[in-house]
Amino acid sequence: MNDSQTFDETHLRRLSPLEGMKTASLSSLARKITLKELAANRELFRAGDSDRRTLWLISGRLELLESNRTIAILAGGSSETSTPLSPTLPRKFTARAIDPIKYVEIDSDLLDTLITWDQTGIYEVGELATQLGSPEEFDWMTTLLQSNIFQRIPPTNIQGIFMRMERVNCRAGEIIIQQETQGDYFYAIVSGKCAVIRETPLNRDGIRLADLGQGDTFGEEALISEAKRSATVKMLTDGALMRLNKRDFLELMKDPVQKWVDFREARKTIESGGRWLDVRMPSECKKAAINAAINLPLCLIRAKLTALDRSTPYVVYCDTGRRSSAAAFILLQLGFEVSVLRGGLASCETALRRPM
Repeated sequence: MNDSQTFDETHLRRLSPLEGMKTASLSSLARKITLKELAANRELFRAGDSDRRTLWLISGRLELLESNRTIAILAGGSSETSTPLSPTLPRKFTARAIDPIKYVEIDSDLLDTLITWDQTGIYEVGELATQLGSPEEFDWMTTLLQSNIFQRIPPTNIQGIFMRMERVNCRAGEIIIQQETQGDYFYAIVSGKCAVIRETPLNRDGIRLADLGQGDTFGEEALISEAKRSATVKMLTDGALMRLNKRDFLELMKDPVQKWVDFREARKTIESGGRWLDVRMPSECKKAAINAAINLPLCLIRAKLTALDRSTPYVVYCDTGRRSSAAAFILLQLGFEVSVLRGGLASCETALRRPM
């Protein structure tokens, strides 16, 4: 299987349910997908699969099998293949290529978000496209909509986010946020690249934690936790950012996606295979912590993700809820299943482990 060529909006418009999308939205989507190939006698998917991919057959023939019995043969370009293949999950059939085939696939959650956003008419694409200056810059929006956070945000909130964001043009070397300053904006990268740098007492030049590019976001931790910025973000190239002020970020993004649980609800999650995640500093954990909790300080959460299992639900806590809320937002962006303990440690005094 390999990527062979791009698949433009003219072709996408022949596929259901994409035919009703606005031109700018479809163009942006087209730049993010490719026409793929699969050799004869290879399986495209199997009965029972639950992977969230929406697939269309473009050329060649594909047979659908049920218990190794052929129940249909589909040909690319026919009316039958203008609709997605076996869209119900888990899939009822196995699909096997009779000839070499070409097909396209789109992440199902992204597709659902884009269609909802596009067809509710919540936002005039043309107006923002004028601000951005080029169709390629519009792709940052598609990347944001594909993120785990945006798929949890109601469409009307997405409208508000894009309408209230403002564009900022930046030069290479420019400091966007400075470590140890108060948080004021949430940022999304329209074009260009940034570096995330953290200064330490032993390294005043800073440790480079990450490089960020189009569609990546930063600045949320300080807004949620009401703490000072934990790192500096500097432009590596010329570029453009969209920014959302703190009040709008908290109203439109943070509040809709946070799942808060009380101690009773949290215990049910733990008893069902979840884990406690303590995002305070190790020195705080020595004084009091919940038994069997994983300790991963908020400031290290991006750098130490390998310590966490994406298949495990986590209940995040700190002393007050501020740091745990910020940590949960980051983990939600990265695809983890996370809830936040309401009231922090004060809500679960009887469960705390304290040193003798």
